[in-house]
Formats: sequence, structure tokens, C-alpha cells
Amino acid sequence: MRQIIKMLAIAVIAAGSAAASSAQVPPPCSSATIKGDYAFRVSGEVFTGAGIVYRDGIALAHFDGDHSLTQNDYVLANGVPVPGPTNVNGFHTDETGTYSVNEDCTGEAEIDFPTPPGGTSGAVIKLFFIISDNGRVLNTIVTSLTPPNSTEAVPANIHSDAVRVHTKPLL
Repeated sequence: MRQIIKMLAIAVIAAGSAAASSAQVPPPCSSATIKGDYAFRVSGEVFTGAGIVYRDGIALAHFDGDHSLTQNDYVLANGVPVPGPTNVNGFHTDETGTYSVNEDCTGEAEIDFPTPPGGTSGAVIKLFFIISDNGRVLNTIVTSLTPPNSTEAVPANIHSDAVRVHTKPLL
């Protein structure tokens, strides 16, 4: 009987150790991890020859689960809405881009803005991000900002935080 109890104790400890070690290894991330819509709060500064331009804004980005994104945003520059074509709600539209996700839940994205009327090119923003809370939260930092009608990036200190938007009503 003592031998049976000892064997059972060893089996329980082994099963518990295996469950604990497998529970600590999160599944790898992929582009599908962030499939869906995210609400962003954006803030920071852009450093131009004319001085610092403070940016503050909100954005709604859709990640398709396969490396493409679309976005609408509303951004202020020094407290004034950034000009450009908007929808009936006042948000800039037609922003597109690409993204990639690494297995360690880090990634990068590029957002391409439409060319302004009479312009030669739209703005391009490149950023790094981290996925957390099982894909419910994204934290980003801009790594490059190229203004519209330019081919050269300007220094910027812009970051954003986002949460997944639930499309189904919560009960």
C-alpha cells in the first residue's frame, strides 16, 4: 500500500509540474493575433525647421490578419485639426499600410497616407509595436515620419496605445 501511495504522489507531482511548465509558455504571436479593430490614442512631437509641432489624436485601425491595415484618424497639430480630406464625421480616411508580427509578439507597421490635393506624395509613418494581453493591447512608437510631399523623414517623438474594439455587444 505504501508503494502505491508513493507512486501516486510521484505521478501527481509530475503531472502538476508538466501543467505548470506548459502554462507558462505563451503561444507565439502571428499577424492573425491582432486581426480586428483597435482604437488608438496618439500623442507626441514632430521636430521641424520651424519648431516643435505637438501632435495629439485618435485613430481606428483595422488589421486584416494577413499583413494589411486600414485606418481612419483625427489628429491635432498644436491644437488645430490637421488639414486633409475627411469623411462626414471629420475623420481622415483612406489610410492604408502593411504590418508584420514576430513570434515574440513584437512587430512593425507602415501607414501610408493619401497624397494631398496638388501634392506629390502622402505622409508615411513607420512604427514598432508590442502586442500584450493576448492581443487586446498594442503599444507603438514611431520610428520614422516622412511628411507629405517629401522624401525625407523628420525627427519625431510619437507614441500610441491601443485597445481592441469589441464588435459584439458585451453582456
